Amino acid sequence: SGTRRFMSSESSNAADELETAAARADTVRRRVQKLREYDVLQFPRLEAKADRMTIPAFRQKFEDEASTPSSESITLEGRIMSVRRAGSKLCFVHILGGYQQVQVMFHLGSLAEPPLDPDYFRDALHPLRRGDVISVTGTAIRTKTGELTLSAHDVPTILSPALAPLPEKLTNEETKVLNRHVDSLVNRRTSDILRLRSQVIKSMRDFLHEHDFLEVQTPILADSAGGAIARPFLTAATAFSEKQLAMRIAPELWLKRLVVGGHDKVFEIGPSFRNEGLDTTHNPEFTTCEFYSAHFNLTELIQMTENLIRRLHDDVNKAIATRLTSLQKPEFPLPNSQWKQVEFIPGLEEVLGFPFPDLSKPDALDKLNSLLAELYPTLEFSGMTLNKLLDHLASNFLEDASSNQPLFITHHPACMSPLSKSFTCPKTGQLVSARAELFINGREIANMYEEENDPFEQRLKFALQIGSKAQGVAADEEGPGEIDESYVQALQHGLPPTGGWGCGVDRLVMLFSGAPRIGDTLSFGNLKNVVSLSQAAKGS
Repeated sequence: SGTRRFMSSESSNAADELETAAARADTVRRRVQKLREYDVLQFPRLEAKADRMTIPAFRQKFEDEASTPSSESITLEGRIMSVRRAGSKLCFVHILGGYQQVQVMFHLGSLAEPPLDPDYFRDALHPLRRGDVISVTGTAIRTKTGELTLSAHDVPTILSPALAPLPEKLTNEETKVLNRHVDSLVNRRTSDILRLRSQVIKSMRDFLHEHDFLEVQTPILADSAGGAIARPFLTAATAFSEKQLAMRIAPELWLKRLVVGGHDKVFEIGPSFRNEGLDTTHNPEFTTCEFYSAHFNLTELIQMTENLIRRLHDDVNKAIATRLTSLQKPEFPLPNSQWKQVEFIPGLEEVLGFPFPDLSKPDALDKLNSLLAELYPTLEFSGMTLNKLLDHLASNFLEDASSNQPLFITHHPACMSPLSKSFTCPKTGQLVSARAELFINGREIANMYEEENDPFEQRLKFALQIGSKAQGVAADEEGPGEIDESYVQALQHGLPPTGGWGCGVDRLVMLFSGAPRIGDTLSFGNLKNVVSLSQAAKGS
């Protein structure tokens, strides 16, 4: 009696969490045996049917109660999420497809002509279990409670039987990341974050296309990595056995070559790779969006950033209200007027209470460390490079101002931005870059600057960058080992005054979804999770 008469006895194993490897193997064995008994252990090809419809299309077509009942024959395919028996002649199944569910009713009196034998009816439905993918044909009706339902005309066809049980709940974090496919089926929020990621990327792409940008794809493998300061992944190719290749750490230099080539507005959304640590906001493999626009200055980059984030905010709100209902709408406010801006050096000088030494001088690090040791003896700043120290100071004393409103930190010291244009700050006399970083809720969201287009100045900055490395740059600040001569030569053909912009898409999704970890925004978690997948399978 009860629901289990229509489900295999193994369904009781679909508990709150996944089984151990040994228990799962036993469950699969018994499930296979049961399916063979009923001669339904098959994985048939999908037949061509003119009346096939997706579940979302079915729900949309018959969303108005006046449209049901209907005599139109319809075939639906989906995954069984629940089976409920109501007597010996009636069974209700909920199937999932296209992120939506619909109820299917199997009633003995409504199936086939002439009517089915009760024993055949029971045996045909007995193998069904949560997780099975089925195909069923019927007509749209509404139950007494008004629920839209497909009234089946025949017994279902099992297209793909679930050999392993699908749990009702999955809450253990380690189990979830090692079984992302199950997590996505069981936990709507997991699926909705990935769908929100798709929405964010689509909105960014639409926004840039509307502003006449050309989407391009640039190399991921090259003989050197440039465009940022980071440790690259090194590899080799059969075609160049004598060369060591690097996976890109940023697409920047390739994209600016395209601007030199007459493509005034270009962008790329794609992967980058940095051989660095793992934490809640960093993964060695990540997705970036970068765009470059000829004849754009920093003011225009900031304005475009504000417009883009507002657009994303609106699109995400609409998606959450209508489709991604397990997520909360973004809680951070976006001012209608110009967003707050703080200049890097004046902002720190005001907070710290002393003027900075000339940061372009060789003794700048020693002088800055002495001032900090004298005025802030309890804080630990030793052992850092100048760039690392400046970044650390901004992180501790400036970025928190973004907790209640978006914040642009502008005009970083020139030594921190070797690819951007530099100028002398009229307030401090320091050499600074035409650069800005956007922070929201204490996290860096976007980085932008006017690009250095003087080939002589760029060569000098590359040389200074290499010199810093030779003096002992920290491992996570590793820069290029040699000057990128091909890029300098490209600049000799004339890079127009250009504005460049970049953001980490994964962090952007974290911001809009409320996900606490970068792994939550990735299809299969971070690199540790991905590597653990095969190890866990071998261990089973």
